[in-house]
Amino acid sequence: MASKFQKVALFGKYQAPGAKAALERIGAFIERQGCEVVLESETAQCCDIHHFATASLANIGHQCQLGLVVGGDGTMLGVARQMAAFSLPLIGINQGRLGFITDIRFEDVELVLGPMLKGQFTQDKRHLIAAKVMRDGQALFGATAMNDVVVNRDSTSGMVELKVEVDGHFVSKQRADGLIVATPTGASAYALSAGGPLLHPGINGWALVPIAPHTLSNRPIVVPDNCEVAIEIVSGRDVTANFDMQSVTALMPGDRILITKSKLLVNFLHPIGWTYFDTLRQKLHWNEGGY
Repeated sequence: MASKFQKVALFGKYQAPGAKAALERIGAFIERQGCEVVLESETAQCCDIHHFATASLANIGHQCQLGLVVGGDGTMLGVARQMAAFSLPLIGINQGRLGFITDIRFEDVELVLGPMLKGQFTQDKRHLIAAKVMRDGQALFGATAMNDVVVNRDSTSGMVELKVEVDGHFVSKQRADGLIVATPTGASAYALSAGGPLLHPGINGWALVPIAPHTLSNRPIVVPDNCEVAIEIVSGRDVTANFDMQSVTALMPGDRILITKSKLLVNFLHPIGWTYFDTLRQKLHWNEGGY
């Protein structure tokens, strides 16, 4: 059966040991399946790989039908946000540690990837979130995130006081080290370590998870993702807003962070038979001691 994809883009975590060899191996395998390989230009330059076609991120979005991301979840987050505007389907090949969204093991790549290139896959579409920082009624900063928006204090500062609203309705004032607004994708990241719930990707909701709250009754809450969450900085020093922990902006008292569901979707492709629960069992070791 011929490949379903004519041009396949390769993105890599080029700082990782062995990245060059891994990308060359995967690229050669893709070519043997009858596909043209297009290596993201910065990856090609940093890994000193010259025998594949190269293209910028924007050009990849216009000319390729599939993207393979080789690395960890952080690499995937950066690529996914930029490729969402082009609706480029993505497959994650894990060279990191946990790998919740880069779920194909590198040692299994030929076995698993071959059928997927021929069209044997399941699709898993996930919305991004859009956020903007408002000061005196003006938008100062805007970003999208796939995992979470985190408002927190510097490690040397005291607690921050936040006012939280959902669709204009006052929810709470809280003193804490910060607050996480996590998508189902991000629920297994920082939000989980802060005591938040896991959210199945099929749930249209966000988890609002306080970080080390002063009042122990201040618990995580799940809200619909079609609402607007507003977080106002009431008081606190050295407060920042982080978007997927990959972009950051400094905040002042009175600033408001407005969070809504983005129109942009990321389309992950998984092997036939994949389920979210397989990932949880593997990554969180839920099967240890079981049957």
